[in-house]
Amino acid sequence: MKLGILGGSFNPVHSGHIFLADTVLSTLKLDRVVFVPAYCSPFKLDAGVQETANDRLEMLSCAVAGDSRFAIDICEIRREGVSYTADTLEDIIARYMPEGKPSLIIGDDLASDFPKWHKCEKILELADIVVARRINSSDVKYPFAHTLIKNEVMDISSQAVRQKISEGSDWRSLVPSGAGAIIEDRRLYGFGGFQTEEPQNSSEDCTQAVIQKIETVARESLNIERFLHSRSTALHASDLCRRFGLDPASGYLAGIAHDLAKQLDNKQLLKIVKSDGQAVSRLEKDKPNLLHGRAAAVLLRERFCIHNEDVLSAVALHTSGSANMCALAKVIYIADKTEASRNIEPALRKLCREGDLDSILFAVLEKTVSKLRAKDMDLSADTLKLLNKMKERKN
Repeated sequence: MKLGILGGSFNPVHSGHIFLADTVLSTLKLDRVVFVPAYCSPFKLDAGVQETANDRLEMLSCAVAGDSRFAIDICEIRREGVSYTADTLEDIIARYMPEGKPSLIIGDDLASDFPKWHKCEKILELADIVVARRINSSDVKYPFAHTLIKNEVMDISSQAVRQKISEGSDWRSLVPSGAGAIIEDRRLYGFGGFQTEEPQNSSEDCTQAVIQKIETVARESLNIERFLHSRSTALHASDLCRRFGLDPASGYLAGIAHDLAKQLDNKQLLKIVKSDGQAVSRLEKDKPNLLHGRAAAVLLRERFCIHNEDVLSAVALHTSGSANMCALAKVIYIADKTEASRNIEPALRKLCREGDLDSILFAVLEKTVSKLRAKDMDLSADTLKLLNKMKERKN
């Protein structure tokens, strides 16, 4: 196996790291690039407190997930303290047994000082030095054997990313999405200012990492049109939650998951809902697809360990509604019927932007019931109870 080695603090990993590894791998026809996160970099001893090694490892793991061209080796983190490149090379060569010398990838910002590195002659014996452009777009000569990669210079650094995060400026496009989710969930690098408490209505179930995991499953389980509807519902629900003082992350999670079981067959739906402890109505037996909300709630609880009762209820009730819906369930019922891809009247769109929650729910419910009756379709008992309750409230 032809191996490349890319060391660094990865504090945090950013798109430039992945782009560089990809470029070197393809240019030199390598089989794999090994990322070696430092416990403490000898080049950054004065950089102040870093995020924990575990945080940096998990961000890096998310950044390369599913890509067999990339590996992560934690030998330097296991050693703790300062590690030197010569020691790391000997360790990795002994364990990976690469074909020929591995390619040690360094940036041109460090290359000029390479002759001053600890045991630099030993490094040259063990590895082929590959110099990548980081600050110089033109060719630069160095007094040691090396290969210069003529990669595009990306104006991005971990320090700049950290600064943007702490300042609250745009940074998400600079890091892989999985790493970004960890930064948000753990409030790394000053994300969100110096807030010490979670938002008032937030749920520990609704982290960005969990949401991304469920969204990935939804994208893989549903056809593209159904998935895009789910995502539009999630976005609309998140916006409505902000308007009505609810947790936007909970709204997004319930929205992205509400049709998770939509494309399961009738036998699967009937089997899954057995575990929610509720009876199956005559209408649901005749039309098992009506159970897809309840089935999705079961999947959220059993497969993804979601225990937020409001989220589970909102997903379960989005088809029929209920006279005892929580506020989040009302939001998901509305968002499912009025998300941006739906063709609805301008008046209803305006009401969604300006009306109170119950007024919007009543209007959406009336519209839904009217459509079902026009098609001579049966209404569930729960839908009728909700409609009657809303009428009583309105009167």
